[in-house]
Amino acid sequence: MKNSITRRSETGTAALSVACMSRIIEMAWEDRTAFEAIQAQFGLNESGVIDLMRKHLKPSSFRMWRKRVTGRRTKHVALRGAVFLRHRATHTRP
Repeated sequence: MKNSITRRSETGTAALSVACMSRIIEMAWEDRTAFEAIQAQFGLNESGVIDLMRKHLKPSSFRMWRKRVTGRRTKHVALRGAVFLRHRATHTRP
């Protein structure tokens, strides 16, 4: 199976492969991955990610995820500071 967007549907949202959907869900669960990064890589905005999560997660998992990301500064590039741009170990050089 291809690891890319396969085609556009009539609603304008991309029809994604299983591997892409899995990667989007993984990125959405990560604290440091902003919605803008998902949009840049897959073309899916925040509301599209929410719809995808709603469709592909169990209802309890979706509620837990929404509670977790609501108001989280690290999920939006405009709200987070420069400290969240990239993770670096404390013992490495800047």
